[in-house]
Amino acid sequence: MKLFLLHFLKFVIKTFIYTFLDNITLEIKHNFFYYKLFYFTVETYYKIGGLMENIFDNLEGENSVFKDKKPLDHRFLPDSLPHRKEQITQIAKHWIEALNNITPSDVTIYGKTGTGKTAAAKFARDQLGEAAANKDVFIRVEYIRCTDYTTEYQVIAQLCQKLGKDVPNRGWTKGEVINTFRSIFRKNAYGKKLILIVILDEIDILLEKDGDGILYTLTRTKNVSILSISNFIDFKKFIKPRVMSSLRDKEIVFPPYGANQLADILNERANLSFKDNTLKNDVIPLCSAMAAREEGDARYALDLLRTAGEIADDEGSSEILGEYVRIAKDKIEHNKITDVIITLPTQQQRVLEALLILTKSKDEITSGKLYDTYKEVSKGDSVTYRRIFDFINELEMLGIISTNTISRGRGRGRTNIISLQCDTGVLETTLFSI
Repeated sequence: MKLFLLHFLKFVIKTFIYTFLDNITLEIKHNFFYYKLFYFTVETYYKIGGLMENIFDNLEGENSVFKDKKPLDHRFLPDSLPHRKEQITQIAKHWIEALNNITPSDVTIYGKTGTGKTAAAKFARDQLGEAAANKDVFIRVEYIRCTDYTTEYQVIAQLCQKLGKDVPNRGWTKGEVINTFRSIFRKNAYGKKLILIVILDEIDILLEKDGDGILYTLTRTKNVSILSISNFIDFKKFIKPRVMSSLRDKEIVFPPYGANQLADILNERANLSFKDNTLKNDVIPLCSAMAAREEGDARYALDLLRTAGEIADDEGSSEILGEYVRIAKDKIEHNKITDVIITLPTQQQRVLEALLILTKSKDEITSGKLYDTYKEVSKGDSVTYRRIFDFINELEMLGIISTNTISRGRGRGRTNIISLQCDTGVLETTLFSI
């Protein structure tokens, strides 16, 4: 009713304005009263228009293929995790001791990106919380993402804050923070023994940056168990023998998903995310096949499906087509490469600039040629030849370059040939925008 009255009032005022304009004379133009009346009428017309129309009203998704985007986010935790029951059960078998007031063994989870490691750990955390609610135990499972907290101090301070201790993010000595953390286990508000399980996601980042101090502290604190998550099976190279002897962890490996497994995951999420009859039959198989080629990465599969849906919305289409998945792939690859390059250390960016120069000149790129060009790019601020090999390995792991060892024949040895695996236009644009 209110909207009808506003429309009616707007129509009346609009009619008045046009009538006024049709009959305006020079005399009226100079008449202050009529001028003010005209001005007030026009202003009221636009104010009413503002009341009735909002730029977001027409953008709220009436014609969208989505009903809810959240299930297509890799951080979304569904009610079930297809094809990860075995791994979740293994975690539970190690954690079940906590329900009997015994500190569980430490656990380490390995697996490539997008194999469900974080989701499985959080799923097991929630399940343990439900089981503990019916027991006379005090268990806390706290999740720490080591990309956000990159030093021992930051991790311990964050744990203190999660457990109710007011510890600043900086300013105290490490000893003060550790003593405050350990005091939590001597006494708690519930009068029960606290068992704390700490999930350290992407622990390799923390260990590489800050050393193994965090593991030393946690393994030597009573009633604390650690679940470490890493993409790299060799991350323990950062752990000293004295800490390894205390860790004594149980290892769980998460294999990559196959195409059919990825399709099962996408079908579940699609039912939660998209309106009925919006997905063409080839969309999920295409997303699954592409992601299976990317080492079974479920995150990539979800990104493809979500981006394809967003492209359908941008095109004003009521259906998500296979063609949109292919466009989504190009779009994601572009963004992925850009994000990686921007976050690389300066010296690695210079290595990429040198590779770009050699690629554009169509030279065969050996490590020797690369180092010479890199030194020219660096203008005196360069690292050693040996360090360049570390950069090459790291860039290859990121999928930006590839190396191929070839034999030059008897007596001439073997040579590493390096080539770019990303679009040179994207690389050039990104490097020169930094």
